[in-house]
Amino acid sequence: QVQLVESGGGLVQAGGSLRLSCAASGRTFSTYAMGWFRQAPGKERDFVGKIVWSGAITYAESVKGRFTISRDNAKNTLYLQMISLKPEDTAVYYCAAAKTGWATSAVYDYDYWGQGTQVTVSS
Repeated sequence: QVQLVESGGGLVQAGGSLRLSCAASGRTFSTYAMGWFRQAPGKERDFVGKIVWSGAITYAESVKGRFTISRDNAKNTLYLQMISLKPEDTAVYYCAAAKTGWATSAVYDYDYWGQGTQVTVSS
């Protein structure tokens, strides 16, 4: 069982930056694929980006060039650095883990989820 805890959300003005963190329990963090998703009110949970066991990273088109995913396996922590934030980035952001070490952008590929952290971008 893996527990994921996100932090770092908050209220920021358009054009601002935030860094989200996702702390994971367990000793096999480095073998998991990790993903970031977001969900705005009344909408489906959308893929933001992922990093698989090999270190390969994929981003959604809407965040390319603005968001950066990284992981620190020594700290069992996943990060999402967000810059040039827009009001449409407002959502609850979730981190997720896939036991297989490889995952697509699909929600159903992920086995464990955090509780989410709210990001609000004001215009």
